[in-house]
Amino acid sequence: MRVLDRRTLNRAALERQLLLKRSDMSVREAIERLVALQAQETNMPYHGLWTRLAGFKQQQLTDLMTDRSAVRGTMLRGTQHLALADDYLWLRPLVHVCLLRARQAAFGRVTKDWDLDELATEARKLLDGRVLTRPRLARELAELWPGRDVQALGWSAQALLSVVHPPPSGTWNVAGATPFALAEDWIGRPLAEGVGPARLIGRYLAAFGPASVKDFQMWSGLRRMDAAFAELRSELRVYRDENGVELFDLPDARLPGDGPAPVRFLPGFDNLVLAYADRTRLMTDEHRKIVCVGSEIKPTLLVDGRVHGLWTLKHDRKTDAATLSVELFAPLPDEPAVEEEAARLLDFAAPGAAHDIRVAAWTG
Repeated sequence: MRVLDRRTLNRAALERQLLLKRSDMSVREAIERLVALQAQETNMPYHGLWTRLAGFKQQQLTDLMTDRSAVRGTMLRGTQHLALADDYLWLRPLVHVCLLRARQAAFGRVTKDWDLDELATEARKLLDGRVLTRPRLARELAELWPGRDVQALGWSAQALLSVVHPPPSGTWNVAGATPFALAEDWIGRPLAEGVGPARLIGRYLAAFGPASVKDFQMWSGLRRMDAAFAELRSELRVYRDENGVELFDLPDARLPGDGPAPVRFLPGFDNLVLAYADRTRLMTDEHRKIVCVGSEIKPTLLVDGRVHGLWTLKHDRKTDAATLSVELFAPLPDEPAVEEEAARLLDFAAPGAAHDIRVAAWTG
């Protein structure tokens, strides 16, 4: 069984994530490749696509959301993602158990005497043919059950029902209360129940492989997937990493050579950083403690394919000045390359604004 070192795994991940070279594929094709993009914050999917696609414009993604080809909703790991509507229809039912588990952890005590089936039924009635914000839905549910925790009502409804968040919510620079619409109503097609994990495993390996069972579980939020991988074992290629952990991959997936990797700015909660239980192919354990703090995954700078620092972008719209601050974990081998990519990011995120790039050592 072939042993893959960290550099080989790094280059495989970068290539499949469109990070070795900006791709000419369409925005729709890129979203399909990536399965789903983290979308807890409005601009995350836009930054994630910009760093992967040649010539990407914000309007291209907004148009997909507006024509309902792409939707934003709760999916992988029970968190907000953006995916193609075609994928949401089978992905959301598959990860439903993750959402129920997260709901129970957050609100199980306060809702222990509630009839959740009844709550789901009433919430569905209220949303039928309507778009309501989570607070508005929660208040209307509270009218049916006075005295109940309003926050628990809203979040429970979100977990129990397959809902999406129609635009302009989630589009570039648009914030505010999250609107809910029943997914079947918004997309115009029924959910695809009964799809097993094999489909998601194949999509995951195409985008992130080679990877272990634990890696897949970390990324998807699904648990106890050993049996699912065992069923697919004869159809997959099997490797080991330097620690002896089994890694699975699609049989026809190639491993790239040991070439250079360009500078890339990844948004917070990027797919690449969240895709593995073992993140040493991307960063040291020491750097992981800085990047991954509690439930937060900070925006990262990749240099030669590995996390080399953090970045923040602030755009003061009153003065129309944008500042990109980079904090380095180590000196740069090629500072001009980082400054050039930083300038491109500012041109994308704040065109026409006064730009300022600040590079300094990370001080904690």
